[in-house]
Amino acid sequence: MTMGERYVWTADISRATRGCETDVLDGLNIPWRAGRPHVTCPYPGHSDNNPSWRWDPRKARAYCTCRARGHKVLAVIMNVEGVDFETAKIRAAELLGRRDLIRERRCKKRGARGTILSDQHCNPAPLLAGCTLGAYAGAKRLPVGLLSSLGIREITYLGSPALRIPYFGAAGEEPAIRFRIALDGLDRFRWKKGAKPRLYGLQKLAEARTAGSIAIVEGESDCHVLWHASFPAIGLPGASNWNEERDASLFEGIAIIYLVIEPDRGGEAALRWLAKSRIRDRVRLIRINGFKDVSALYLDDPQRFAERWPTALDAAESFVAVADREAAVKGQQAENAAGDLILESDIVDRFAKEIKHAGLAGEARNAKVLYLVLITRLFDRPVNVVVKGPSAAGKNFIVKIILRFFPTEAYWSRTAMSDRTLAYSEEDFRHRYLVLYEATGMTSDIATYLIRTLLSEGCIEYEVVEKTKDGMRPRVIKKEGPTGLITTTTAARLHPENETRLLSLTVADTPAQTRAVMLAQADDAEDDGVDYERWHAYQRWLALGERRVVVPFAKRLAKEIPTLSVRLRRDFPMLLSLVRANALLHRELRPRDEIGRIIATPADYRTVRELISDLFSEGIEAGVATTVRETVRAVQQLGKNEASLAEIVTALGLDKSTASRRVKVAISKGYLVNEETGKGKRARIALGDPLPDDAEILPHPERLTDRCTVAASQAGIDTPSSTPSADCDAELAEIEI
Repeated sequence: MTMGERYVWTADISRATRGCETDVLDGLNIPWRAGRPHVTCPYPGHSDNNPSWRWDPRKARAYCTCRARGHKVLAVIMNVEGVDFETAKIRAAELLGRRDLIRERRCKKRGARGTILSDQHCNPAPLLAGCTLGAYAGAKRLPVGLLSSLGIREITYLGSPALRIPYFGAAGEEPAIRFRIALDGLDRFRWKKGAKPRLYGLQKLAEARTAGSIAIVEGESDCHVLWHASFPAIGLPGASNWNEERDASLFEGIAIIYLVIEPDRGGEAALRWLAKSRIRDRVRLIRINGFKDVSALYLDDPQRFAERWPTALDAAESFVAVADREAAVKGQQAENAAGDLILESDIVDRFAKEIKHAGLAGEARNAKVLYLVLITRLFDRPVNVVVKGPSAAGKNFIVKIILRFFPTEAYWSRTAMSDRTLAYSEEDFRHRYLVLYEATGMTSDIATYLIRTLLSEGCIEYEVVEKTKDGMRPRVIKKEGPTGLITTTTAARLHPENETRLLSLTVADTPAQTRAVMLAQADDAEDDGVDYERWHAYQRWLALGERRVVVPFAKRLAKEIPTLSVRLRRDFPMLLSLVRANALLHRELRPRDEIGRIIATPADYRTVRELISDLFSEGIEAGVATTVRETVRAVQQLGKNEASLAEIVTALGLDKSTASRRVKVAISKGYLVNEETGKGKRARIALGDPLPDDAEILPHPERLTDRCTVAASQAGIDTPSSTPSADCDAELAEIEI
């Protein structure tokens, strides 16, 4: 009988790699930490000129443009080394140093008459290393009585001794059970089937509230040490196993929360979730120099622990202070990388020139507006946009090419999503844009409602009913904003509740624009010459610095705009957000008020007005788009009571689908009507309401400068003075949008 192939059980390697995926990446020599956030794709056959591979530690998945969906660590091994799934499992075990998981299967042998007998394993499944209560107490130098008082007891698990560790609830209710199956090694724990992980030591929270402080540590043993020394503590069953919705409210009423940061990737994971948690302002960070964790400090000298631990507490530093310091360092790095973009006198115009090199033909106005819109993600009230146009007009292309100038943390894009994706997604949507290619991806009532709520209310509070051991119980899922939306559509109008919340941009559909697009497509240069990383650094620099902007002429502007429509109540804040966005883009060139806020100038308003004046008028139906006027006039020039679509196509010189869409838009506005009411019959297009003269809704900038001339000359506008007037001072004190 000869030896056969090696194999690893899938369940074994799944448990072994869980939480250790990055060790496998390191073993494969993938520089995943070096990405910002992307690195060059390690998969053979992918010529990744623009680095596009990244590892998402939260989801434990790899993403790349050469793969349609995220894939787990075993799939990474298969792609990097070109092996099958069975071989990848063996390689994972080798890279983790878990050769005990690798088994060998004996080859099938023949009986006396050639009968093939069943497989036999030459090395049966090894017994677990085991962990006894006495061994654990001895290794941690803790009294057995203490451990027993916590409900820990020794059991037999798969034929080996193990510890049964109860995770009680805050009120001491029935615990979740975790088994410690080994004293040392990577594979030491198992959850009891059906158990829902929670923080360890919740029954100690009442003591912590009395004491006024608590320490969050990783694992049970650190808790045991601190409880033995009479210090309040609570344990994470893994550094990244914090659940904001489940855990944050438990710490209400505790003034000081200490978090022990271990000197490994676990410590990095803890800092990531803490940065997004609402407990962050009360947290002080403990770094135990020279020791991995609390248990190591205790084992070094148990007799001195009672004096060394308070010293560590005294040396703890506020997370906010640490975060501010690190943000300053990152801000300086981003500033250096952004280079001369920071002092560019007209960054929007600079962007328009750069995006031509990136391959965008025409559409300069739409590109500029979208760029300003994406800047508003940094405010509490982002501007929402829909890009409209006929099929194949390049709506999605415009959005995608603009997003190249923004880091991935600025947006979250999807072509479609299920009804409840926003509620259940683990993505952080704060100060970020949701980009949906094709508005059909948000047509269901539930998806539309969730999006509308996230945009208007700044958060989602979605209550679901879940089955638990105690029966059906409600649970509230909360997703924080502010979040903006960019979507595209071929429709003339969206759902009325969505249409009024969105700024509408329309792509050009003329033959001249089609020619420009084809000429751009004919340029097949591999490198467009755009330094996208510098533009990404510029965005990070903006996000890390001062973002408060005041508009000193906001009240004057509100008085000058005619109140022709109730929709202005939504559109006016949008206008101010875009003005603030332009001021933020020129942060280093704008004055500041006495508390450090950026002061917008009339130059910022001038830039925005030139871009959206007609869009603003069209939104409240005080103006008519050029394409609509051209379509209505084409029908007028035919000189007939009714015109067919074919006649309008010929008059406009456009293709049928483009002309049809223009007619639909004109009909939705009431300027044309279809006299044919029967389904499936040819349209009979007639004139509707007369075209109105375009009204000037947004006042000229000069009408704002007679009272508010704050540093306008600095932005290129000649004014009598650079000092705010008394009226302007009053507005500065009252208005921060």
